[in-house]
Amino acid sequence: MALAYRISSLALIASLATATHAQEATEQVEEIVVTAQARNATEVVNGGQAGVLGDKPAEDLPFNLRSYDESLIRNQQPQTLGAVLENDPTIRTTYGFGNAAEQFIVRGFSLFGDDVGVNGLYGIGPRQLVAPELFGSVQVLNGASAFLNGAAPGGSGLGGNVNLVLKRAQARDFVRVTASAEESARFGGAVDISRRFGASGEWGLRVNGAYRDGETAIDREDRRTAVIGGALDYDSGPFRAVLDLAFQEVRVDALRPKVTVATATVPSVPEADANYAQDFTYSELRDVFGTLSLEYDIADNALLYARGGARDGKEAGLYGGITVNDAATGAASGSALFVPATTNNEAIEAGLRVKLGSTITHEFNFGGNANWQVFRTAFDFLPGYATNLYATPQVPEPIGPGFVGGDLDDPNPTARTTLWSAFANDTIGLFGDRVLLTGGLRLQTIRQENTNYDGSPGTLYDENAVTPVAGIVIKPVERLSLYANRIEALQQGPSVPVDPNNPTTNFGQSLAPRKSVQYEIGGKLGLGGMFLTLGAYRIERPGEGVLPDGSFGYLGNQRHEGIEFTANGEIAPGLRLIGGAALTDTEFVNGNEVAGVPEYTANANVEWDLGFVPGLTLTGRVVRTGEQWVDQANTLELDNWTRFDLGARYVFAAGETPVTVRLSVDNVANERYWASAFDAFSPALLQGGPRAVKASISADF
Repeated sequence: MALAYRISSLALIASLATATHAQEATEQVEEIVVTAQARNATEVVNGGQAGVLGDKPAEDLPFNLRSYDESLIRNQQPQTLGAVLENDPTIRTTYGFGNAAEQFIVRGFSLFGDDVGVNGLYGIGPRQLVAPELFGSVQVLNGASAFLNGAAPGGSGLGGNVNLVLKRAQARDFVRVTASAEESARFGGAVDISRRFGASGEWGLRVNGAYRDGETAIDREDRRTAVIGGALDYDSGPFRAVLDLAFQEVRVDALRPKVTVATATVPSVPEADANYAQDFTYSELRDVFGTLSLEYDIADNALLYARGGARDGKEAGLYGGITVNDAATGAASGSALFVPATTNNEAIEAGLRVKLGSTITHEFNFGGNANWQVFRTAFDFLPGYATNLYATPQVPEPIGPGFVGGDLDDPNPTARTTLWSAFANDTIGLFGDRVLLTGGLRLQTIRQENTNYDGSPGTLYDENAVTPVAGIVIKPVERLSLYANRIEALQQGPSVPVDPNNPTTNFGQSLAPRKSVQYEIGGKLGLGGMFLTLGAYRIERPGEGVLPDGSFGYLGNQRHEGIEFTANGEIAPGLRLIGGAALTDTEFVNGNEVAGVPEYTANANVEWDLGFVPGLTLTGRVVRTGEQWVDQANTLELDNWTRFDLGARYVFAAGETPVTVRLSVDNVANERYWASAFDAFSPALLQGGPRAVKASISADF
């Protein structure tokens, strides 16, 4: 009897121990899944690096600034920076002059890839296409930023600025391995490593690389991307330092080009996945770049900082173009252009930031920056050929030389640009910093020496101006900020396009620098887990176009006015939103509206963590773009368009390793539409992307 009792007792203890162990294991798995799902949540940080003002929360700035976290890049699997910025309701993306060069439309003005900042410096990042995997944050500033960052070397960015922050080591160590696949047959992989070490974790190392290659959802279009980046940082006591180095190589074959319109009506949109490119066309881009950032706390209220960067870029491409001559049949003429180019850029910035006072505070900033750029290029417009927008024949590669400018084997420097500036500002805080008054001056100098393609001297511009800024922030109640700003800017003049179909007497040159002025008012509100912004602005600057004498130059004033609304954050536990809308009204010197600027844009991006299915998150996005004029005469107009995207991700535990599976479908309805008509010279259309399925699986060790 005693023996039976002991056996039964042991069995009960064993069963209880087994049940307890199983329960602990289940709880551990649930904790792994919940933690990983929370880390995957797509995040928007309200605020960021505000140039000379430093890192600031949005509510303390007289501007609108928001930062898209690397979680968004990880979840949406974008292949370019433009795909990241599709999430912003105030930005739309188009291409540059016929090649694989993204440019962004903000407040109706273009932002070139040349003028996208990296770690707060201009001219350091890739100038045509940017692979998002290298970056931990994509920061968007609406409005003129010339005082905050200095003049953009490419002369764009008047309507807004984008700054990219390279990935840095995080507090949590991890190794993340990802495999991905995209429609039609594009596969890739990525490795991301983050480590902190040292006695108190003062050293950090972040290394990440990615490779993707294959055909995209557009028929015959092939893209290969290879990137690797590394960041070594040190943070101990009063001294901080970060060294960032990165390499990017991109090749695009048979890029679907923009469509130039030479007809009295807008051509019908081809099939969503149609490609009217020639197979011989390609773009090949290689960039090596890096930055060094140093900070030293002289005292608790005084910071001395310096940063510098450099980039070596090389490009070559045989670009293709198509000009539709008959909108009904799609009959068109094709063009081919070979362009080699190299860029060598350096940038530095240094300053001192001091905060004084208690009842009334003053935050002073003093410093300066400089940027040096050398651009070498040449061109060869090859013989044209007959083609068709709707039934594109493949033709042999044209045999040159055709219309040649410069040395194709060893291009001459066509532009040497030097920008330097000195700045000083004071932000006065009143009533416990409930009122913040910012005033400042920047002395900006722009020197550009142009050389003709044959090596003969071209134009020389050497101009300077003092550009002021004034801003106010009033915080009447908790989580509410009202703001206003007035800012002037000196911009480098635009480069005159080279186009044999629309020749000008000064092609290849750059116009003189021009000044602009912006007025803006608005408010920001924290409401529960949401952050809302509403702003209204007016921007004026000299317009540009072809003059009566056949040259390309300034035509008079160009005015842009608009209202912007953004919303991001957590609507309810597990339910997140990134969205907003923008209304834009433009007027060119002749009274017409500016071509390529939509009347309105709107976005809504929703994520929902399904509580009743642990680890599962559903996503959806709608992108809406209003009507826009194709030509400056306002005779051709694009219809509005709407695109829907859907997706899901699921987190599960493989032992103690969280694994995330992602699936997304862009343009679910396979809608075909003309996405943009923005072009610097000729009426040209960019077709929106077709339905594209993307999938990935990643594990964090």
